[in-house]
Amino acid sequence: MPFQHPETTGHGYVIERYVTRKDSDHPRYLELNGSRVLRPGWPHAERFARHLIDDAATVTDAELEALLAYEWRSRLTAAWLIGVDRREAFREHLGDLLLAGEVCYSGGAYRFALARFGTHADAEILTACLHRYLPRTDLRYDQPAALGALLRLDARLGTDHATRFTRPDGHWDQWVSALVHLRDHPAFTPAEQHRWTDLHRDFANGWSRD
Repeated sequence: MPFQHPETTGHGYVIERYVTRKDSDHPRYLELNGSRVLRPGWPHAERFARHLIDDAATVTDAELEALLAYEWRSRLTAAWLIGVDRREAFREHLGDLLLAGEVCYSGGAYRFALARFGTHADAEILTACLHRYLPRTDLRYDQPAALGALLRLDARLGTDHATRFTRPDGHWDQWVSALVHLRDHPAFTPAEQHRWTDLHRDFANGWSRD
């Protein structure tokens, strides 16, 4: 998919407005891409959450489209806004971006949004993504987040889509084992990926207005 700067559609302001704004000591996109927001006692939590919720509720679909058409920082931020507000109309668009696999980092945010939507359609998108990319052991980004999101949805929906990937010596084990230092690393077990997805989604549930 071609990259398009928001200025070309008259939305040049959205980068500063949503992506690089500072509600802490770092730009928003960096906080969303990290784990500090999950730490108990983080001093910026209330301000950060309040502004994220407000922006997720008020950002227009056109602004989100402009963000999704640009680079990884804006795509990551847009996907979080979509997920927090559960803008399910963007499911297909996020699925297309996920399967395209164009940039790193933003994929984890797409998976967060799909996990927040929480339907069978979202599980099918995540399954298709893992089916396409787990055999690519040379691609080292975003697959843990995809597996964690799918495990979360399996638990919620009573399905077992992830089983085909997590069986012993299956695609997940092969993907992890492609790098020697990841073998037997506790952070790369399916259970740990499930736990991280739960942390992100449950934390976001605390931000939402439902």
